[in-house]
Amino acid sequence: MKKELTCVACPLGCQITVEYNGEEVISVTGNTCKRGDAYARTEIVNPTRSLTTTVKVDGGVHPVVPAKSSKPVPKSMMFDCMKVINAASVTAPVTIGQVLIPDILGTGADIVATNND
Repeated sequence: MKKELTCVACPLGCQITVEYNGEEVISVTGNTCKRGDAYARTEIVNPTRSLTTTVKVDGGVHPVVPAKSSKPVPKSMMFDCMKVINAASVTAPVTIGQVLIPDILGTGADIVATNND
C-alpha cells in the first residue's frame, strides 16, 4: 500500500510517499530532511498528536486554565484523554508549568498548565 502525506515536521511541507504492508513501513520518499522520514514512519505506524485543552479551576480568577500535553499522545487515545481531563479539576492557585494531571492514561505525558490562574 502507498499513502501520500504532507509533512509537518518542519516548515518545508514536503509531499511524502510512504509504502507499507499494513504492519510496517517499507519505504519513505519525498522528504528532504531526516525529520520527515521519522514523521512519516510514526504517522503510519502509531500517529501521535499534541493535546491542547483547558482544565477546570476551583476558586480561581477564571473557571478554566489553558493546558497542554508535555509530549504528543497516541491519536487513538485523544477522546479517552479528554474524558479524564473533562472530569478533572484543580484548586487555585495554578502556575504556568504546573503538572495538572500526571501521566495521563499511562501515556507518559503530563497535562501541564500553560498560564497562571
